[in-house]
Amino acid sequence: MKTLDKLKIGKKARIVAVNGEGALRDRLLDMGLTPKTQVMVRKVAPMGDPIELMLRGYELTLRIDDAKNIEVEED
Repeated sequence: MKTLDKLKIGKKARIVAVNGEGALRDRLLDMGLTPKTQVMVRKVAPMGDPIELMLRGYELTLRIDDAKNIEVEED
């Protein structure tokens, strides 16, 4: 399964699963990164970390280490 950190700029995907444990997983879910949500990568920082996502009508910046915990399937 592909993870969110592998998604290219401008590509859309749907979240399949949010992995991780405890506080990390809860934080990701609280930010709106829930299964069946569509996300799009808008920008990547010059050094590759963090990435900027568009989801649910707002922009979210996420570290690559956190993005590795989110499984997606491309639309």
